Amino acid sequence: MAHPLHRANAAQELQTLPRAPDDHTSPACRRSCSREAKRPNHSPGCENHLLEDTERAPCPGHSNRTSLRCPEGCRAVLLPASGRRPAERRGPGRGGRGGHPASAPPAAQRLPRAGSELCKIQYHFGEFGNYSLVVKTLSTSAKTVSCDIVINEGPINSYLPILFAFLVYSGILAILIICRLVMKIGPVRNWVYKKLNPRETDRLINSELGSPSTTDSISSDPSPRLWCATSQQRLRSLDTFRGLSLIIMVFVNYGGGKYWFFKHESWNGLTVADLVFPWFVFIMGTSISLSLSSMLRWGSSKQKVLGKILWRSFLLILLGVIVVNPNYCLGALSWENLRIPGVLQRLGLTYLVVAALELLFTRAGADSGTLEISCPALQDVLPFWPQWIFVLTLEVIWLCLTFLLPVPGCPRGYLGPGGIGDFGNYPNCTGGAAGYIDRLVLGEKHIYQHPSCNVLYQTTVPYDPEGILGTINTILMAFLGLQAGKIILSYKDQHKQIMSRFLIWSLVMGIISAILTKCSKEEGFIPINKNLWSTSYVTTMSCFAFMLLLLMYYLVDVKRLWSGTPFFYPGMNSILVYIGHEVFENYFPFKWKMQDSQSHAEHLTQNLTATTLWVIISYILYKKKIFWKI
Repeated sequence: MAHPLHRANAAQELQTLPRAPDDHTSPACRRSCSREAKRPNHSPGCENHLLEDTERAPCPGHSNRTSLRCPEGCRAVLLPASGRRPAERRGPGRGGRGGHPASAPPAAQRLPRAGSELCKIQYHFGEFGNYSLVVKTLSTSAKTVSCDIVINEGPINSYLPILFAFLVYSGILAILIICRLVMKIGPVRNWVYKKLNPRETDRLINSELGSPSTTDSISSDPSPRLWCATSQQRLRSLDTFRGLSLIIMVFVNYGGGKYWFFKHESWNGLTVADLVFPWFVFIMGTSISLSLSSMLRWGSSKQKVLGKILWRSFLLILLGVIVVNPNYCLGALSWENLRIPGVLQRLGLTYLVVAALELLFTRAGADSGTLEISCPALQDVLPFWPQWIFVLTLEVIWLCLTFLLPVPGCPRGYLGPGGIGDFGNYPNCTGGAAGYIDRLVLGEKHIYQHPSCNVLYQTTVPYDPEGILGTINTILMAFLGLQAGKIILSYKDQHKQIMSRFLIWSLVMGIISAILTKCSKEEGFIPINKNLWSTSYVTTMSCFAFMLLLLMYYLVDVKRLWSGTPFFYPGMNSILVYIGHEVFENYFPFKWKMQDSQSHAEHLTQNLTATTLWVIISYILYKKKIFWKI
């Protein structure tokens, strides 16, 4: 299964292209150009900036200097006067972003023939740095040249705002922890409550603030109390997991401080922004298992539960269409440009399939571990074999459509970005079969018009990362989350068994990912790709999700070392926070006019403020017992 290389993986490459043979007679010895930084973050558009040679060729014994002023990660390519462009424009590397650049030793090479590289240097550019490329002919007889990079102006350290924000939030956390410890001191606690509400002081002191006494705790039987807590209370780790995913999603949607790692990867690969949506889908699957089991255990009929599933799916899809098609000041929205896919729409369809699948094939006693099976070690898998067959069949359909479906003008099984990727051979093949199915079924005007690959690869056709084909693998992701819920139900109160199963599933998913990707970003059978929601993307994200859930389950529900604050609160009101942050994204106090739009610090301050406000809002709603459920 061949997979074309789309772009370079790591280091930046600064290279000059060869000159025509007749260029060596030119007496000119100097060429220059410059480009000011336009964005504070890594801009994929920068590496598409091509620098034309104003003169023909280097003179013997002289050096040619090209002055470059580039934003973070800029890649400059020197071209001959004929305007010849390289066959492939590679993407920017990730190393050295925002920091001081590494030294670049001069590269001495023999002067090649026309059609090959003159010299090649790997270099990490810093943000707002000013650099010069010096190309010098060392010897005309040996036909060797030397290429070196000179730093005219040092880059800035764009990570300082992140460090400062970390220290601020760490300080706030330390203050809250100290206040919590101080409030446990009886005299201090009584004095605070007396100042806050003098009329209630006596009652609060007499009842010890409503907390059980030490003697009551010691004399009571701990076993029934523990069973009651684990059976009737929500698992806080699940809401904490959901809240963490949601808060990171809100932060990256608001801009993530304009840092490259808080933006979606242009095509293959992963950034922080690519982690959160599949985690949210995963924990939705876990919640489906627990909630359906609870409803059926309390006597709800399957018909009634199915009605709730259909209604909730419909509301999610409807809200999704409304959220992704805002027209607050643009007049009536035309059906011709209505975007159909979206995040909530995909969540609605995924919820419908996974919840209906769970409801249809559920068996009495299967989710409680009381059903007798031949292999107790697989009691969370074997009773649900019809569900696994259904989901694996869906995955086979995804593989067949992705790699066997003929797409006009594209190679069979194409997984690339189209545009100028893959040497520009397939400009209209963005997403391969996934993009083709969306454009064929939904129409080009009803899908996302500005995909993340648009700037870097200069794609010409629309592509929707929440399209039809990717929904199949989203269902797989939710089903793996459903499996986590079955583990919790099958091994109720057996903490070691639950955590060991989480660990095993994480390792299995990681091994599958390593096989599919060959531990490579570009060279694997199926690369990790969020736009395509590739199989390796799902297995990798589920590997992380099982491990993260294990950690939170241990800290929050087993050892109770952490209450889940502050992520627990938005996790309890996830739909409200998600829709709210989308609707009020461009309104004060979530956004305001900045004095310096080129500053990471201002962007980070604005985005963190907006995200923190939603955490505070969710906390207030939790305290007032206001929860928006659909």
